[in-house]
Amino acid sequence: MNSINGKVVWITGASSGIGEALAYELAHRNCKLILSARNIKALEYVKSNCSTAEVVILPFDLTDFDNAKEHVARAVSFFGKIDILINNGGVSQRSLLAETDFEVDKKLIEVDYLGTIAVTKALLPHFIKNQKGHFVTITSLMGKFGSPYRSGYCGAKHALHGFFDVLRMEHQKDNINVTLICPGFIQTNVAVNALTADGSKQNIDDEATSNGMPVATFAKKLVNAVESDTFEAYIGGKEVLGVYLKRFFPKILHHFVLRSKVK
Repeated sequence: MNSINGKVVWITGASSGIGEALAYELAHRNCKLILSARNIKALEYVKSNCSTAEVVILPFDLTDFDNAKEHVARAVSFFGKIDILINNGGVSQRSLLAETDFEVDKKLIEVDYLGTIAVTKALLPHFIKNQKGHFVTITSLMGKFGSPYRSGYCGAKHALHGFFDVLRMEHQKDNINVTLICPGFIQTNVAVNALTADGSKQNIDDEATSNGMPVATFAKKLVNAVESDTFEAYIGGKEVLGVYLKRFFPKILHHFVLRSKVK
């Protein structure tokens, strides 16, 4: 097991939810933190609550693909290196496939997939040069199986698994690790901020999310998975069983999900 204590960790989507909770957990472990998101005020708030750690903020939009290399150069300049990138930035969806504007599907791919791989590919040469590094990518259980109202989100999250599985294979020789984290229902604003059919936010929580795992508990479990160099970690409640049903009994999972309250 490799301790995360004292590492230089860059977190995207660090202004709230999982990213915010990770910042606090890693601050307690004396990590040097680089916090990124679009909301500067929210990042400053998170930074102020990490008083025991060295923390800098690097605001940017994940869809700013053309400047990914510049964002990476700035991130590296803060502490001279990056040990771990936690790809956490993203947005969810709550709308029926047939009713969803194509622009919403495009937005989900741009934020949840292309934004993540743009930053990853821009940082990869740094990890190769150092002959070490760890990519930690927050996907979702929806990256392993589907659910109504999340078609574009599921598509983007499934794509992340394909990309990072290949990255792991191609760069194991460079001592680069990849951990895919698949959250279930976690108590965050993911449902509140989810995109609806016309691209507007849902602005309401759902029962499953509000009753999910506390985000601080999730952050501790994520760190344990990273320290153990786990390939994939499924973190949540009974919804995690869907991964295994999909693998062995896909028709049973199909009927189970259709009977569930999934919106």
